[in-house]
Amino acid sequence: MFDLGFRIWDLGLIGMKCRSVEWLMIFLVLTLAGSMLVACDRQQAEIPAVAEMRTMKDDLGRDVRLPEKVTRAVSLAPSITEMVFAAGAGDRLVGVTSYCDHPTAAKNIQKIGDTQSPNIEAIIAVRPEVILVSTASQLEAFASALEGQSAAVFVLDIRGLGDVADRLRRLGQIFSSGERAELAAIEFENRIAAVKRRPRAKRPARVLLQISEADLFTIGRDSFITELIERAGGMSVTADIPGGYPKLSKETALALDPEVIILSDSPDNLKPNDALRNSAAVRSGRVYRVNADILSRPGPRLADALEQLAALLRQEPTGN
Repeated sequence: MFDLGFRIWDLGLIGMKCRSVEWLMIFLVLTLAGSMLVACDRQQAEIPAVAEMRTMKDDLGRDVRLPEKVTRAVSLAPSITEMVFAAGAGDRLVGVTSYCDHPTAAKNIQKIGDTQSPNIEAIIAVRPEVILVSTASQLEAFASALEGQSAAVFVLDIRGLGDVADRLRRLGQIFSSGERAELAAIEFENRIAAVKRRPRAKRPARVLLQISEADLFTIGRDSFITELIERAGGMSVTADIPGGYPKLSKETALALDPEVIILSDSPDNLKPNDALRNSAAVRSGRVYRVNADILSRPGPRLADALEQLAALLRQEPTGN
């Protein structure tokens, strides 16, 4: 009986052990399956989602593919930097030129070199999704160096006052900040229209804009500043000279005899060139300074430049 009882107990123990092994196997299988599911979820989470893309035309008519949501951009011109801030997307700029100093917040953004020779390695290091350039020449200079990079290159070429509001709206589309950009565009348009409604002299004053004193650089037919002077109520005496920023000979400057001289205010341009010392402008005291940045950067502050020029051209002569 004892032997039989022992065998029965032994058989029961064996059965219990078998069931325990079965449950252990089930537990291990479930644990392994759970671990695999967690690993798969983690792996899927680590794989970056493919960004949705769209296509926009830049100012060269190129079809440029951009992310649906642009979060990292580089600006290669001070005027573009000002435009991006005005359009409500200054916080998306991760790189700007050493000349980009307006608004104040632009001074704190990573500098990637100057406008004409930016540091390609520095641009790549900030991982931009789009690089904003201001001219076709900039594009040609950097296109080969940036070939193979994931960043798109978008050209914004502003040639006159009429382009500013349009490009503000375009930047609103690029950065999905359309409401803010639209407000900035409307404000700019309203300020330009307000200057047009102001009374002005019956005859526009003959104006020469001097960019540098020693070399006597000025503005020509292709400069947007020529349009700025005309809209302010003046007439540029160099409007028919080919090019954007030609250099005048002393003989030409003397013959032009401007009634108003506008100095683009900078350390190397503090007074009229000696060739202009006997001009009508100097004799009548109509020599004025205007901040060089608001004159030379085709962006939102052109409205400031236009308002200042219009006010100066309405002033009466003070000299003999």
